[in-house]
Amino acid sequence: MFANLLRARKAAARLFTLLTIVFVAACAAPGAVGINQNTGQRIDPNAPVQVALLVPGGSTAGSDRFLAANLENAARMAIADLNGVDIDLRVYNTGSDPAQASVITAQALEEGAKIILGPLYADAANAAGLAAASRNVNVLTFSNNPKIAGGNVFLLGATFDNTARRLVNHAARNGTTRFAIVHGNDEGGQVGRDAIATAVRSSGAQLAGVESYALSQQGILEATPRIASTINATGADAVFLTAGVNADLPIIATSLPEAGINPADTRYIGLTRWNALPQALSLPGVQGGLFALPDQSMVANFESRYQGVYGDAPHPLAGLAYDGIAAIGALVAAGDSNALTKQALTTRQGFQGTSGIFRLLPNGLNERGLAVAEVRNNRVVIVEPAPRSFGGSGL
Repeated sequence: MFANLLRARKAAARLFTLLTIVFVAACAAPGAVGINQNTGQRIDPNAPVQVALLVPGGSTAGSDRFLAANLENAARMAIADLNGVDIDLRVYNTGSDPAQASVITAQALEEGAKIILGPLYADAANAAGLAAASRNVNVLTFSNNPKIAGGNVFLLGATFDNTARRLVNHAARNGTTRFAIVHGNDEGGQVGRDAIATAVRSSGAQLAGVESYALSQQGILEATPRIASTINATGADAVFLTAGVNADLPIIATSLPEAGINPADTRYIGLTRWNALPQALSLPGVQGGLFALPDQSMVANFESRYQGVYGDAPHPLAGLAYDGIAAIGALVAAGDSNALTKQALTTRQGFQGTSGIFRLLPNGLNERGLAVAEVRNNRVVIVEPAPRSFGGSGL
């Protein structure tokens, strides 16, 4: 079974890698401006608003060039959807180099940019944020790395914090009281662990235990007896995994049930998209388990419209550029000269995006409306739909 799943996971490797590639270490500390400072430039809402779109074009990686083109396409599609708002979009290539991102950001600001959309990689986004802070300009980055959020930098990428809160709150409302966390010992696993722990404590539930494993097949198999012992000893009624379908999930979601952690007694919950690899839905540990999804009807609508305009399916991250323009356009449409300030960007009512509702938070993170899915008989069943407005069920 391991061999089949490990071969099958290659089919999801491209999607999973592209969805998580923005999560890389930042090389400088964020927060170049005060966390509570109302950052952002005033604009003339009756004149074209200049937006700098920073994309990873110019690198040697073909995937970066493809993504750069898709981000620009999605941004221009969003501009075409705006009513009565004139966006002057200027596109800049940053590659994947933070030094280049800093220089390009400075250039964009010199040329009149009122807000920065992008870049993709966390270290490049961090560099752009630092460069933009000196000019009091906000940055809406495509990254999902919470380490760079804050001050004048806001994340558009889906975050572990948001997913963990959604799933923990749903499970807690339905009787789960004791959560164990099982994570890989890489940076993504550690950040995921912290997001889950925070969500558990905030919900009033109990953190039953935390266990980790080396990110390899041998490392997982060696750690399994210890992990199972902790889950049994603490009486956890749920085990929250950070594992991804193209890496550790096939092994951990098989080895733990074999070690006696029965999903019928201890519900498995996933921080990542288990349906990114259909074969993963047959894993023993995910049966009856929960994971989160964006609003699938909204995703399908965006993908269909994009393909109709450009002839190809969009990159999985392309919608982030559309979301950024949609948020900027909605705020500018109100006719307020402070439309691009932090206070305006973090409006509690949020925005409609390509995967549902979302809003930017004062700490630079974001909140996105997510559905809760359960695996039943190797199929995905939505047990709680994504909310369509903030303040409703699930938020």
